[in-house]
Amino acid sequence: MPEIRLECIRKSYGSVQALDHLDLTIHSGEYLCLLGPTGAGKTTTLRIIAGLTSPDSGKVYFNDKEVTHVEPEERKAVFLSQTYSLFPHMTVAENIVFGPNIRDWPDEVKKRTLAEMLDLVRLSRRADAYPRELSGGMQQRTALARALASGAEVLLLDEPLRALDARLRLGLRRELRSLAKSLGITTIHVTHDQEEAIVMADRIAVIRKGKIAQIGTPEEVFDHPNSPFVANFVGQSNFFRGVVVSSNDVTLIKEKQGRLLPARHSHFKAGECVVIAVKVGNTEIVKSEDGYLTGSVERILFEGRNLFVDILIDGVGRCSSKIPAKFFDRIKVGDNVGIRWDAEKASIFSLEKCNLDEELKVE
Repeated sequence: MPEIRLECIRKSYGSVQALDHLDLTIHSGEYLCLLGPTGAGKTTTLRIIAGLTSPDSGKVYFNDKEVTHVEPEERKAVFLSQTYSLFPHMTVAENIVFGPNIRDWPDEVKKRTLAEMLDLVRLSRRADAYPRELSGGMQQRTALARALASGAEVLLLDEPLRALDARLRLGLRRELRSLAKSLGITTIHVTHDQEEAIVMADRIAVIRKGKIAQIGTPEEVFDHPNSPFVANFVGQSNFFRGVVVSSNDVTLIKEKQGRLLPARHSHFKAGECVVIAVKVGNTEIVKSEDGYLTGSVERILFEGRNLFVDILIDGVGRCSSKIPAKFFDRIKVGDNVGIRWDAEKASIFSLEKCNLDEELKVE
């Protein structure tokens, strides 16, 4: 299966810059999730890889062969949108063999391909059903089988799970990834759902304003974000501004009211202005005297297995924590509590090199 490489891709629609010198490599057989907010350039990137949209400048390579201006049907890449686009007057079987019929494959090959695809997506018993008779999950699997039946080597998925209900979406995450990995097909899956990307991807490419903000494994992007934007977009974070006091094994910063806050080791020098980012799930609620910061519980939201707790902290504002639901009876609105965290779980960034308010803005 091909490795895909985008080099310095630019694309504008009038005054809107969709992609701005975007560079991205997707490895052969990789399941890559392209994650970003609405308008970041995700779908435009997919369409350029598929050959459905031409870049204003830059180059597209499949296995070191430039395909920037190669027709879509010659790329062996299939684009699957969230609407599935099944032919309503055709059965599941007829939808699946649409591509082979257009290409005039031999009947024996078409018959074998259909049987393989139906078995692969577990729809052998629904081969004669029409799309209107199928659940959302079955429609998605039909669209997937139709795409794969044409011999595609690259699968381009544009928010394929967005239209499904929550329970079905969870199950299809596993099915979709397993199917793509079993075929060894190179897959690019566009989503704005960070949880979906973390569960499904070999690597995540976070895109913002037409550029790749960070790329890495889900663990790398989640635990070691390279900017406040990534820290907040891939797992919500709390942010604390301050000035570096020392940076040895642990970096200590002093916030404006003089309280010392720890973060992981860094190379910042004493006196530099920085911001600490701590994931909501990495903050611990403790007795007020044991916390790095103290405040009053403003709100408690029950989320099933967890409680989402908002705490108002003097001089900081709202800070959030996610704790096990078993503590539901031990904490209530109005309680004075402390929060703390493991220093290794706290990322640290220069305030002199970024505008925090701009970084945390989601377009």
